[in-house]
Amino acid sequence: MTRDTAGRIGEVRENTIATPPDDRSGPHDGPEAAVILNGTKASVDPELRSAIDTLPSQMRRVARYHFGWENPDGTPATGGAGKAIRPALVLTAAESLGGRGARADAVRAAAAVELVHNFTLLHDDVMDRDATRRHRPTAWTVFGDPDAILAGDALQALAMQLLAQDPHPAAPRAAARLAACVVELCEGQHADTAMEDRAPDEVSLDEVFTMAQAKTGALIGCACAVGALYAGAADEDVEALDAFGRAAGLAFQLIDDVIGIWGDPGRTGKPAGADLAARKKSLPVVAALTSGGPEAAELAALYGEPYDQRDLERTVLAIERAGGRDWAQAQAADRMARAMDELARAIPDPEAAGGLLSLAEFVTRRSS
Repeated sequence: MTRDTAGRIGEVRENTIATPPDDRSGPHDGPEAAVILNGTKASVDPELRSAIDTLPSQMRRVARYHFGWENPDGTPATGGAGKAIRPALVLTAAESLGGRGARADAVRAAAAVELVHNFTLLHDDVMDRDATRRHRPTAWTVFGDPDAILAGDALQALAMQLLAQDPHPAAPRAAARLAACVVELCEGQHADTAMEDRAPDEVSLDEVFTMAQAKTGALIGCACAVGALYAGAADEDVEALDAFGRAAGLAFQLIDDVIGIWGDPGRTGKPAGADLAARKKSLPVVAALTSGGPEAAELAALYGEPYDQRDLERTVLAIERAGGRDWAQAQAADRMARAMDELARAIPDPEAAGGLLSLAEFVTRRSS
C-alpha cells in the first residue's frame, strides 16, 4: 500500500470514530465525491428514464414517483432522488481501470445496477412497513402494496433487459454477476426480517455481519466488479474490486445503522427510532446486546417487549452506554481499512484509485 493511500485510510478512521453523524454541521463528502456523484446522475439518469418509460402505465407511474421525478398525481417533482452511489462505483471503477472510454461503455450497466438497488428499496419498504423514504411517503403508502411490489419486480426485469441488450462483450458476465447478487440480496433480506421475530439473546454478531454482507455489501461489491468487467480487467482485479466494495459496503451499513438510531430525521428522511420500533437487530444494537453488563440487560428487557414510544430515549441511551455506537464507528473504520487494502491490490496507483477512494470515504462520512 502506498503512503498516500495509507494516510487517507488514517483520515477515514479518525473521522469515522471521532465525528458522530448527527453532530456534523453539513455533508463531508468533499468536492471530488460531489463531482463524481453529480456526473453519474447526468450520465445515468437519461438511461434510467428511457428504460422506465417502457413500462406499462401504472408501473411506470409508481417507478417515476419512487425515483422522485413525479408527484403522486403525475405532475413533475424535484428532489427526493437517491445519491447514485452504486452507479457511481460502476462508472468510476471502469474509468479507473480502463479510462474514459470504459466509463462511457459502462453507463447502461450502471443503470442496471441502480435499477436493482431500487427494486430492493421498493420491496424492503413494503416488508418493513417503512412509511417514509427520501423525505416523502414510500410508494406502498401511496399506491398500495401490490403496485409497489410489481413496480419493484419490473425494475429488476428492466435491469436484466438492459444488460441482455447491451452489445458490450462484458455484458453477459455482468448480467450473470448481477443475477447472482440479486439472489444474495434476497437471502440477506430474508435473514433481516427473520431476526425481527427472534428474542434479543438469540442473535449473534456473526449472523448480523453475514446478513449485512448479503443485504448491503453484495451489491456495492457487484457494482465495483461490473465496472472492472467493462474495463476488461483481469479476473484477480475484478475480484479485488468486489472485495473492496463488500468491505466498503459493510462500513456503509455500520454507519447507516448509526444514522438510523442517532441521525437527524430532517436529514435522513425517516422518522426517529423507526428501526428500533421494528425491533431491528442492527449491528450497533446486537453489539450492545452482546456486550454484557447492566446496560445490555436493560436493552434486552426493552427489546423483549412491544415497542413503546415512551421508551425510545431509554433504548437509545442503553445502546450507547453498552458501547453499540462506539463499536459500530470503530468497526466501520476497520472495514474501510480492509477496503483500502483490496483497492490498492487492484489499483496500486493512488491517483488512478482516487475516485473510488473518494466514494469510499463518502459512505462513512455522510450524515443521511
